[in-house]
Amino acid sequence: MKALVFEGPGRTSWRDAPDPDVNDATDTIVRVDTVTICGTDLHIIKGDVPEVTPGTILGHEAVGEVMEVGAEVRTVRPGDRVLISCISPCGRCRFCRENHYGQCQGGGWVLGHLIDGTQAEYVRVPFADLSLHPLSGAVDSADAVLLADILPTAYEVGVLNGQVRPGDTVVIVGAGPIGLATIAAARLYTPERIVVVDLAESRLTAARATGADATVRSTEDPERLVADLTGGLGADVAVEAVGLPETFDLCTRMVRPGGRVANIGVHGRPVTLHLEDLWIKDVTITTGLVDAFSTPLLLNMAAAGKMPLTSLVTHRFKLEQMEEAYDVFSRAADTGAMKVVLGGALHDTVLPAN
Repeated sequence: MKALVFEGPGRTSWRDAPDPDVNDATDTIVRVDTVTICGTDLHIIKGDVPEVTPGTILGHEAVGEVMEVGAEVRTVRPGDRVLISCISPCGRCRFCRENHYGQCQGGGWVLGHLIDGTQAEYVRVPFADLSLHPLSGAVDSADAVLLADILPTAYEVGVLNGQVRPGDTVVIVGAGPIGLATIAAARLYTPERIVVVDLAESRLTAARATGADATVRSTEDPERLVADLTGGLGADVAVEAVGLPETFDLCTRMVRPGGRVANIGVHGRPVTLHLEDLWIKDVTITTGLVDAFSTPLLLNMAAAGKMPLTSLVTHRFKLEQMEEAYDVFSRAADTGAMKVVLGGALHDTVLPAN
């Protein structure tokens, strides 16, 4: 099969790779139909996730067809159309019993991280009964693939950890794909206003289209805007959706006393925590890897048309255009890319790139 292989920091290749086999009784083999690229994949290529070793197939989000199942798999069978979750929980360890699937001691985030991932024609998915979600015809593949990671991450790590409530002022720093998904998820809780901060005007335009009430470039004093909008109080919730020291620090400066900072971004560098300023403010700071426990709920909402998903997809490619898709996604400031979707195996219908 063909696959996108991590060759070391700064290097990947779309090349031949061995077809996967069922190794354990809880495994499935899935033929990949639709896949996307995550900002975390870019962090891996930069070398920010050193656990990923050269030779690993990248990717942790996909929709596909079950081809083969292990002897203990009960919830799916060959021929089923499924969503592959970014998290593969064993279901038995302490963390899984507490719904903290991301911290699973036997699985967790393994696809494209500790084992071969989804950016390939076929993928082995461990712990299939909890890792795969059967899909109805009501959810398009390009929508469904966004529920593998980006929407659960925004909902769980941003909105739930940040305890977004009706009437809140929510500031989201970063209007990339995860920031836009956080806008959509936060709106479910009817905050008074959502303010989005980013450097790129194209992304702020996308943020307004997704539901932001106010936007500001990061070079135009977002702290002043938030202070003006809140009578000097500050944001109830500040969501960090970039993964840079300066954006995290900005969140801690914009949050009100008693407020919450929810960190979503993947950080590859140390961040200074200014406790000399924060200790007296009763601020709660949360971090988190997505658990994906909310995926069934979000799938139901998507099937009912309650989640604005397709608007996040800006570019589509064939699967074998993986390297071109990475180039477009990595140059988002120039290309306007939000989420790129690669649709269909080599023998399927070609989806035109925007």
